[in-house]
Amino acid sequence: MRKELKILLLASSLFMLAGGLFGPLYAVFVEDIGGDLLTAGGAYAAFSIAAGVLIFIISRWEDHVKHQEKFIIIGYALSCLGYLGYIFVQVPLHLFLVQIVFGVGEAIGVPAYDGLYSKFLDKGRYISEWGVWESMAYIVTGVAAIIGGLLASLYGFRLLFVIMFIASLAGLAISIFLISKKGKRQSK
Repeated sequence: MRKELKILLLASSLFMLAGGLFGPLYAVFVEDIGGDLLTAGGAYAAFSIAAGVLIFIISRWEDHVKHQEKFIIIGYALSCLGYLGYIFVQVPLHLFLVQIVFGVGEAIGVPAYDGLYSKFLDKGRYISEWGVWESMAYIVTGVAAIIGGLLASLYGFRLLFVIMFIASLAGLAISIFLISKKGKRQSK
């Protein structure tokens, strides 16, 4: 497996960890800020629709732009802002805004991530190397759900959000190595 794939996997796993810590607790948090089931669904819809519409638009543009690594980094940076934003959510409107930030980050980063991941696959190992990503996603998210539930029950959401933010910052820092790896390849 190429080093670039390992970087992509490590950075992605930290973002999956951050999101997985909160995923199953989302509805409980929505209730804590005065929301209900409709709020939870609406906020998730804001994320999904923002991401879906913008992915459709941005991915067409990203096909013609060099340095997709930078789009991954920008997408991750916006996601870091989203994780930080959770700390300050007090009412449902704040949650909607944070979810839209996540949607924009997803729209910028995911198409570039998928393109680069596909680009760095070893010939004849496409399925197994995508399988690594898929299995990692399920395992990391599952482990994170257990840890997130434990942390939130013992310490509350605020500490959980700080940990999510730190994990996402670590993923962002690792993703920066994609640029340095590319620079080394071009200078040879």
